[in-house]
Amino acid sequence: MSRPDGPSATVSVRVVPRSSKEGVAGFEGGVVRIRLNAPPVEGQANEALVRFLSKALGVPKSRIALVAGGKGRSKIVRVDGITREALLAGLEL
Repeated sequence: MSRPDGPSATVSVRVVPRSSKEGVAGFEGGVVRIRLNAPPVEGQANEALVRFLSKALGVPKSRIALVAGGKGRSKIVRVDGITREALLAGLEL
């Protein structure tokens, strides 16, 4: 994926799959906890995470990339076109 000119921010995320409610569950030790309804099967939780972040931050899904953690609950996500401060503010942290 090519990166657009401009800011880019990364954030560490801990996903809680199969939650009854979707949303940000907290921020601790530099890691954002996000609850998702999707199960951790065949990339469904990863897709749900990208959809959630896209909606919460108001950026297209194409600007969100999973940098690490595709198979685990701990992930690193990069969002192009946004600063780290705006990213954290968009998640209401």
